[in-house]
Amino acid sequence: MPVVKVKGLKKSYGDMVVLHAVDMEVAAGEVLVLLGRSGSGKSTLLRCLNGLERIQAGTIEVVGHQMSYEPAPLRDLRRDVGIVFQQYNLFPHLTVGQNIMLAPKLVKKLGAGDAQAKAKEVLAKVGLLDKFDAYPERLSGGQQQRVAIARSLAMEPKLMLFDEVTSALDPALTGEVLAVMENLARSGMAMVVVTHEMSFAQKVAHRVIFMDGGRILENGPPKEVFVNPRSQEFRSFLSA
Repeated sequence: MPVVKVKGLKKSYGDMVVLHAVDMEVAAGEVLVLLGRSGSGKSTLLRCLNGLERIQAGTIEVVGHQMSYEPAPLRDLRRDVGIVFQQYNLFPHLTVGQNIMLAPKLVKKLGAGDAQAKAKEVLAKVGLLDKFDAYPERLSGGQQQRVAIARSLAMEPKLMLFDEVTSALDPALTGEVLAVMENLARSGMAMVVVTHEMSFAQKVAHRVIFMDGGRILENGPPKEVFVNPRSQEFRSFLSA
């Protein structure tokens, strides 16, 4: 069964339609990369999958949850879906360990010992176990982003969403974050990734979607999409 099923999704802001009848599926364990110019609708589509944006038409099912904007079912959906943004959004007054332990303790009601063990487990996955007691201001941007990924993993999500997570980082820091995401993909985590990193899309993605003007113009394996783009818009995007 797909972990994401989107059918006829329409999203608008007033009279401005930003997503036009979008259909999309993500299989279990699949890495899907969304490409497109700024304003093409890819980040809006990603945010719709977590209920951060309300849609005007269509249906969304994510890891078995039908999208609902009522507090209880939306909370249940978000327990199974991790999301990482461009901004790290770490609490500066909490240590790395405390940042990661917060949600498992509050949402999953883990005891202090279990929450600490989970925090150390996910920090080890992103290569930052030695930063458990450090404060965010003492970390580089790449390290903070890796902590943000670890924080989402601590909730044991069934799907991870990444929204331009490397766009604020320099090339060296970008590489360390992408390496963590590659390892996560190899572990079998289903992922939807909005990015401009073409090398990541070509190397890691099982499937690539190219969006333009709120519509999906390309949808297929990287080897097919990059070698034989069907649309002039994608050819122009690649050449730029």
